[in-house]
Amino acid sequence: MERRKFIQSSALVAASFYISRDLFAKPKGPVYGHNGMRYALDTKWGTLDSSRYPVKDCHEMVQDKNGRIILLTNETKNNILVYNKSGKLLENWGHEFPGAHGLTLTNENGTEFLFITDTEKHQVYKTTMDGKILLTIDYPAETGVYKKKEEFVPTETTVAANGDFYIADGYGAQYVMRYDRNGKLLGYFGGRGEGHEHLDNAHGICVDTRRGEPTLIVTDRTRNSFKRFSMDGKLQEVITLPGACVCRPVIKGDHLYAAVLRSPNMDANGSGFVTILDKDNKVVSNIGGTAPVYTNGQLQPMQQAEKIFVHPHDVCVDNDENLYVAQWNAGKVYPYKLRRV
Repeated sequence: MERRKFIQSSALVAASFYISRDLFAKPKGPVYGHNGMRYALDTKWGTLDSSRYPVKDCHEMVQDKNGRIILLTNETKNNILVYNKSGKLLENWGHEFPGAHGLTLTNENGTEFLFITDTEKHQVYKTTMDGKILLTIDYPAETGVYKKKEEFVPTETTVAANGDFYIADGYGAQYVMRYDRNGKLLGYFGGRGEGHEHLDNAHGICVDTRRGEPTLIVTDRTRNSFKRFSMDGKLQEVITLPGACVCRPVIKGDHLYAAVLRSPNMDANGSGFVTILDKDNKVVSNIGGTAPVYTNGQLQPMQQAEKIFVHPHDVCVDNDENLYVAQWNAGKVYPYKLRRV
């Protein structure tokens, strides 16, 4: 009897050792990033049978309250692919969004919804989590700055706590439109122009509450910057990111994450990486990019250093602080996963 107990105890200790060893094992492949924000790359994570579940451009990704990773692609055979965190396909839907570009998740009293922008149809849609369209926003003719729908090419949305939502016209006239929860236009700001209050390639937008009072972070991609505005559109800050043609800002915890489509400018094909900023908007890590260097408080130009991405278009941060990267014009590749180490 004593011998049996000894063998059982020894087996438990051995099992615990191997589990602990696996939990704390170092990644087998390269590790990317800087200053404690470092990641191991898995390029096969999201790969599916392309004959059944094809993608074109993998534009954006979000994680819902159930931990599912949701991908938006402009492939109308399945605009939405829903994965679990291990990369298993759970669901797919959507055939009506040929210009699917922006994907935003919002939670209204415990119920989640999606906002989808379509650059070809020149519209924005609010949908249920299984794709039922609840609200459609057409081009804002009432502003007086749009004469026809083709001038409105929305790329991104964000939703405020009170239900107001904002649309960034990043491929059109460069305005940010504000609507109430029912789709009534409340105002607009930005637009194409040379002053800091104006925008050029206003590709992304998000609400930032890291400092308490909510503000808007808006992409100014060709000028290598994010810009902070008040919720009613007053410019407050320019966050300069030399060399980084950033896509949308994604905030998780104290950090801001962004895919850098190209570097050091929009003419450089296949030159993307991922950048991470801290709460003070200081770059702390570049995944596939040069290490962030500050000289006399000024960030020095950044660019791709390692060829792990082609054209990163979005970053999704899951509840374990792992990253998922969707890419545009990258040979129809599925999303990559970057595990925090």
